[in-house]
Amino acid sequence: MRVFHTLCCAWLIALTASVLAQTPAVESDQEVLIKLEGRWNAAFYRKDVAFIRRLLADEFVATYDDGSQGDKAKELALAAEFNQAVESAVQEDFTVKVYRDTAVVHFTLRVVGLRQGERAEVRLRYTDVWIMRDGRWQCVSSQSTRVGPG
Repeated sequence: MRVFHTLCCAWLIALTASVLAQTPAVESDQEVLIKLEGRWNAAFYRKDVAFIRRLLADEFVATYDDGSQGDKAKELALAAEFNQAVESAVQEDFTVKVYRDTAVVHFTLRVVGLRQGERAEVRLRYTDVWIMRDGRWQCVSSQSTRVGPG
């Protein structure tokens, strides 16, 4: 009987391991939001207005690093009109806090490119507020602050 019990336990462990190995990994909300931030950043530089339109809530409000504000229409226009020579745009130092159907994402963006023929680097800190709506995350607010000399 003891051998039978041991074999049953071994079979159950093997079955559980097999099921877990076949189960696709579910991304956490934090991982999803970091990916969305990255895709938004990339979409901006390639002028993918359609992607950004889906990402932003209709009531979206941005406060830019110069203190000005904009809405969804302005953010889409800025993406459509973007014409800067960007060599790299790296997001780092993410902190993501999820509060049920709301999330706050903090990160730093380091942009390197050419400004008036000279190599320039700009560092910005972002705070973005996201809400879960109709089963997907949408950004309702974004604020950027320039860090250091620009």
